[in-house]
Amino acid sequence: MNMLKLLLERYSSRFLSRWVVLLIDTFIVTVLFHFAVIVRFNFNFDEIDIHWLYERNLWVTSVCFLSFFITGSYRGIIRQTGLRDAYLIVKASSISFIFLVLMSLLGSFEPTFEFFAIPRSVLLIHYLLTMVAMVALRFFVKSTYVLALKQHSGNRRTRVVIFGSGAAGEITRQSLQRELTTLYDVVAFIDDNPSKQGKIQDGVPVLSREKALDKAFIEEKRIHQLIIAVQNLPAEHRRVLIERGMDLNIKVKVVPPVSNWIQGQLTINQIKEVRIEDLLEREAIKLNSANVSREMQDKLVLITGAAGSIGSEILRQVLHYSPKEVIAIDQAESALYELEMELLHHRPNHHLKTRFVVADITRKDRMEKLFAKYRPDTVFHAAAYKHVPLMEAHPYEAVKVNILGTKLIADLSSHYGVKKFVMISTDKAVNPTNVMGASKRIAEMYVQSLGREGLTQFITTRFGNVLGSNGSVIPLFRKQIEQGGPITITHPDITRYFMTIPEACNLVLEAGAMGKGGEIYVFDMGESVKIVDLAKNMIRLSGLHLGRDIEIKYTGLRPGEKLYEELLANTESTIKTHHEKIMIADVREVDAEQLFYMINALKDSLKRDDSEEIVRLMKKVVIEYKSNNSVFTKLDNNG
Repeated sequence: MNMLKLLLERYSSRFLSRWVVLLIDTFIVTVLFHFAVIVRFNFNFDEIDIHWLYERNLWVTSVCFLSFFITGSYRGIIRQTGLRDAYLIVKASSISFIFLVLMSLLGSFEPTFEFFAIPRSVLLIHYLLTMVAMVALRFFVKSTYVLALKQHSGNRRTRVVIFGSGAAGEITRQSLQRELTTLYDVVAFIDDNPSKQGKIQDGVPVLSREKALDKAFIEEKRIHQLIIAVQNLPAEHRRVLIERGMDLNIKVKVVPPVSNWIQGQLTINQIKEVRIEDLLEREAIKLNSANVSREMQDKLVLITGAAGSIGSEILRQVLHYSPKEVIAIDQAESALYELEMELLHHRPNHHLKTRFVVADITRKDRMEKLFAKYRPDTVFHAAAYKHVPLMEAHPYEAVKVNILGTKLIADLSSHYGVKKFVMISTDKAVNPTNVMGASKRIAEMYVQSLGREGLTQFITTRFGNVLGSNGSVIPLFRKQIEQGGPITITHPDITRYFMTIPEACNLVLEAGAMGKGGEIYVFDMGESVKIVDLAKNMIRLSGLHLGRDIEIKYTGLRPGEKLYEELLANTESTIKTHHEKIMIADVREVDAEQLFYMINALKDSLKRDDSEEIVRLMKKVVIEYKSNNSVFTKLDNNG
């Protein structure tokens, strides 16, 4: 055993040279041809012509060698032998067998080719023997290697239960067995189908969820991981499984969709640990693809803020609907470059349809030239400053970008005959308590006022926080956990609505397609999430314990921040649409003339760069704007 350990430590990271494997296969062919001839002649050695045997053996071996070389059956790593390797051996053996039989038939009927005439029974016996021997040898070496590694590893093995005993579950088990740097023991499959429960699948029992995920069973079998292999599992079922795994203090991993497998093969590195996004995920949104496609196909689409979280996902989704061209505008040079490289390397066909433009949306001369040059059919306006504390400290920038930038892009859309203008807004525009929210509300009001006149259809979409977006709490918490904490939360009772980036952008495209102009669409954000619960779940998913490994620290509400976000103002209600997740906000009427006057006043106030004057004017435009935990609260008190 010590010698075995020594060899294992020395050669565990190596494998037999492909040329050595080819020589071994050739040796098997040579030896088994002798045996096939002996069997054919009933072990009567007197009837065997040694000279004939050697000549025919050389011919058969040469043909098989060439077949192995052409098919590449010798190239597989022996210790990772799988069904594909067996298939290549069968393929190579069959090709050589068929060729040898055809040549033998030719030799039987044509004296010139008599040399190739070999009894077909010999060829058949040899074909079957070599095929079985080569496959068996590979699996024997693999099994021996794995057994030696297991003995060497002792108790350092990862014990796993797999949810799903179907095709994906079986492929997952095979992938785990192929992994030799970390040894896995699949203890059981879990399946909700009663007809499968209690059966044995390739030596692994299939159990019910109640039995396999029972605390006593987990402790008895020393289970380390639960791998969810079922494809298209409903989001609610997935969430329940993940939470059960967390309750049992075992790691939960998820097998990605088949479409994401590398060249149709699942590798161990693709099986990812569950992220908080999986717990917050909801059922996939059903889009009216025909409706969206009609709006996007062969159209020129312009996207502002295209390098941001929302803008970049809108870009990816729009490209699926075969637009004529997409103009991606952003002033963030590095982020825009990264997006361009992503498309270039992963979606080269989409990259050809995309033009990346570094530009500032507040520069009238620059924007006018772009609109005049490209004449877009549809504009998605996602560019905005969105960080509440920063905008509270810099009202000038909030007005300049969020209000005047939006006004400029909207005015140019109207002037150059854009068919649809879709603005991305936020739930912070509802009963705003901060400069950022108020600036987005004024932008909403301006876009809404334009929606009643002209040929351009102006549409606004309003939704809450998106998971994983730049500046959201999830990347922040993840970074704080990696650094050992503490996790900082502003208030123990603070809640937020969450939606995944693809989900939000799906709804933006759908709302944009259905809009007729002047609407503010609000999305069904589901239930609001308590941020402290979000942090606790992220700690558990990281395998840490709150209070022992990491702490949560409350820092107090930031300037302009409120405890609860809203999707509708007090005076608003909603009108249903044909999509169950999209509603139209029935907002109060806007006095367009008064609004234009106040926006011009805001523009003039920027020349003096007086924050109090700017915010005072914003409060006159948005009467429901009441500052919270801010230096501007005094403007509410003083009027």
